[in-house]
Amino acid sequence: MATLCRPAIAVPEHVITREQTLDLARELHADHPQLELALRLIANTGVQTRHLVQPIEDTLRHPGLTARNALYEAEAKARVPEAARRALAFAELSPQDIDMIIYVSCTGFMMPSMTAWLINTMGFRPQTRQLPIAQLGCAAGGAAINRAHDFCTAYPQANVLILCCEFCSLCYQPTDLAVGNLLSNGLFGDGIAAAVVRGQGGNGVELHHNASHLVPDTEEWISYAVRDTGFHFLLDKRVPGTMADLAPALREMAELRDWDVSGLDFYIVHAGGPRILDDLCTHLNLPPKMFRYSRATLTERGNIASAVVFDALERLFDEGGPDHAAQGIIAGFGPGITAEIALGTWNAAKGPDQRPAGRLRAGQTQAAPA
Repeated sequence: MATLCRPAIAVPEHVITREQTLDLARELHADHPQLELALRLIANTGVQTRHLVQPIEDTLRHPGLTARNALYEAEAKARVPEAARRALAFAELSPQDIDMIIYVSCTGFMMPSMTAWLINTMGFRPQTRQLPIAQLGCAAGGAAINRAHDFCTAYPQANVLILCCEFCSLCYQPTDLAVGNLLSNGLFGDGIAAAVVRGQGGNGVELHHNASHLVPDTEEWISYAVRDTGFHFLLDKRVPGTMADLAPALREMAELRDWDVSGLDFYIVHAGGPRILDDLCTHLNLPPKMFRYSRATLTERGNIASAVVFDALERLFDEGGPDHAAQGIIAGFGPGITAEIALGTWNAAKGPDQRPAGRLRAGQTQAAPA
């Protein structure tokens, strides 16, 4: 059974508070006809602090897409390896033990992918599989877990390293004055997450089942407009109400294993905003404390896109984790509108069970089991 091990989280050193965000909105958009609405929406996000890859004065300047993407690449190369090393240490593995790297990001672009640079610089084997995920937005953290689970199901002795690098502040567009865009300027933060899924051994969440669910005809509700100045985030006002469609999908998936989604022991979900968590409480008949890890991430980091589920999961580890065999769900929500969902049980009993020397590498000469 594949196990999702303890994540490593890294956030940049520059911090902006909710009060500073509100003051900047008043200063920069004093004549905006819907300023009061925007201020109220930002205040209601519950976000108290966010981390930025640049000081705020540099974040507010737009030097052009070329300069911004160059900064994305430089900062990713400077910050991702340390998170990767910590995640490998948590899983008690080395780069040589990794069979696939999944790199997730929707806030910058590199080709070759960051995965190629990591393989060349961190000691991963040249045969390491590469899977970049770029266009699932905030749902991509859940998708990465699910694709790692799939790979380890096909190759039971394989290990997968997941890396999420989201510098949302590099998508700031000073000329976009729609209320939804002003809200996003006070909601999104920057962060990096890394985690290993082990095919055998390891402690953490044993992954049992995964699935995807897309809400029909919602493609335009969360999207990027790609323009000369880069990625322009578009957010429809109907997005906060999507849990009415996604909560039943969570329930149906749990029922596939004869689990009651309203009676699980832990919930690690994407905290896109407080309304999402509040509505999940309503639709799943759960007390607010069941989403305390996701809400803490939102409060202290803001929405850090694909990295949210890993930040919330790291908080569960920090708390000591639930009892052995406790049942839980991990879910990421993003453009589409898409949900990526995983069911698992807490495993605190397994030892490291390192792979034996000389065993077959995933995909080298032995086909995946039927």
